[in-house]
Amino acid sequence: MEQPKQPEFGELALPAAFQLAKLLKQSPKKIAAEICAEIGPVAGVRALEVAGNGYINVRLDRGAYAAALLAGGEETPAAAAGEKVIVEHTNINPNKAAHIGHLRNTALGDTFVRMLRARGFRVEVQNYIDNTGVQVADVVVGFHFLEQKSPEEVRELAGRPRFDYYCWDLYARTSQHFKDHPETVKWRAETLHAIEANEGPLAELGHVVADAIVECHLDTMLRLGVEYDVLPRESEILQLEFWASAFTQLRARGAVHLETAGKNAGCWVMRAAAFSDSTEDDKVIVRSNGTVTYVGKDIAYQLWKFGLLGKDFYYRPLRTYASGHTVWVSSSEPQPPGAPAFGGGSRVYNVIDVRQSFLQEVVAAGLRALGYTEQAERSIHFAYEMVALSPRCCAELGIALSEEDQRRPYVEVSGRKGLGVKADDLIDRLVEDAYAEVVSRHPDRPDAERRTVASQIAIGALRYFLLKFTRNTVIAFDFQEALSFEGETGPYVQYAAVRARNILRKLEERGETPPDFAQELDAAAMARQLAAEDFWQVLLAASKADTAVERAVASGEPAHIAKYAFQLAQGFNNFYHQHHILTEEDRGRRVFLLWMTAFFRNQLERTLGILGIQVPEYM
Repeated sequence: MEQPKQPEFGELALPAAFQLAKLLKQSPKKIAAEICAEIGPVAGVRALEVAGNGYINVRLDRGAYAAALLAGGEETPAAAAGEKVIVEHTNINPNKAAHIGHLRNTALGDTFVRMLRARGFRVEVQNYIDNTGVQVADVVVGFHFLEQKSPEEVRELAGRPRFDYYCWDLYARTSQHFKDHPETVKWRAETLHAIEANEGPLAELGHVVADAIVECHLDTMLRLGVEYDVLPRESEILQLEFWASAFTQLRARGAVHLETAGKNAGCWVMRAAAFSDSTEDDKVIVRSNGTVTYVGKDIAYQLWKFGLLGKDFYYRPLRTYASGHTVWVSSSEPQPPGAPAFGGGSRVYNVIDVRQSFLQEVVAAGLRALGYTEQAERSIHFAYEMVALSPRCCAELGIALSEEDQRRPYVEVSGRKGLGVKADDLIDRLVEDAYAEVVSRHPDRPDAERRTVASQIAIGALRYFLLKFTRNTVIAFDFQEALSFEGETGPYVQYAAVRARNILRKLEERGETPPDFAQELDAAAMARQLAAEDFWQVLLAASKADTAVERAVASGEPAHIAKYAFQLAQGFNNFYHQHHILTEEDRGRRVFLLWMTAFFRNQLERTLGILGIQVPEYM
């Protein structure tokens, strides 16, 4: 089926006759005429018409279509219900505060999860915690060697607010120290060994830092309405010998080789031919000092996700959200029974930025080398481009720019250099700006209520801004653009939903009972109202939420849902301005207009829900 470019050609177009023409050796027009003549009546279809050189245009029965929407519309597809999909997102190194780039990862991943669930998929949300990597080691180096703090002192510090901010600065300071004193880089290797072996004060410091930062990250992402199912940790991948099992399989299949000469002497490498047709170098999987690279551990993790490793984590509950949902974290120690079954997905989406594309290719090559070709194909890199800042945004945040940077369309930031925007600072600023706007519009409302509304508007603005661009687009974040109540923004869509809800609320405030739509609007009544082309086209567009989600899932583009939400809001605002809903004197028309308002409200709220955006009490 196709959608005609012009509404006068009907609602659907079937190109089947063109596909059959060569097989039947007849003209498409003749075949189309035979199909229309022989197919007979179709429920919900008013007419089949031959058009052009052989298209079959389908005109729907408008009354029946609207009556079906009133009765409940489409059901969630059951075909996907048995398939378990794993979506891994966020994945922030637990060494410092989250930044604006992490927010894009999380918004994309969380929205994709909501899209899949809306289509009936069973989805498990994972947030991988790299608590044994170089970034954590560098913060531990800062505490142990530069500040000479004990694990007890750091544990006390971790109990204070903004520990993730403290580590942000310490990480930058350690990176600069390594640059100024390259001979001290040996501290990093020493710390990595201790953390991987899980022995001594350096390892204890690693646990204190990573565990505390993870809690900070969970708090930050909860501000966006994001919850997780399970946090698999890299430490357990090592301690429970996930990597050892994967390494044994890789060596047995000849997928990795021990280099005896050259720059990779003493390293276990994967040959470039396994993952690239270009002149890429071989990829080191195990360093000559015996430590495992990120990609090596990720191969083991990916095998576990598909249920191919023959091993599992132990799990303990980490926290229970206000929603009642519990997030679990992996453990190396046996736990009391009660944890859900994690892993064993049939399809895996890894939400990781585009700069990690090569490493994701190596992971998939590792699966193929082990004979898991089908799983390698179902291991999908959900890539996205970076988030930068507009020069105007930098000025508002007090970030000094050179004259050259001021002329750029966007400015890149660097967490390693300590130059960047912390996620919580960005959210705080958005909430502050939204609050000022809410206060100016509603000076008499209770302050606690206004702060809740401001937070909902700010988070809606942020999520929509991060989602409205396609994944391969570099984003230049801008406060004024994101928070605008006009144009393609979250607040614009939220405002349309609030407006629709307020119309129905005003009806009740007048003491009127909302109509019984099912009683007053049968198919015939719907057909009479929908004879007006403008009503029909706006209803048709508003009814395509499920189709929009289906297409967005197929293309892997949450931006399509954001675009649909904006078009839906535009459609309702036009409808609102063209019709006097509450003052319409004709009873039948008024009931129909109220039903259209209720339908728009439902569709707007559903679509915003998939985007992870709340509808405020007022705007």
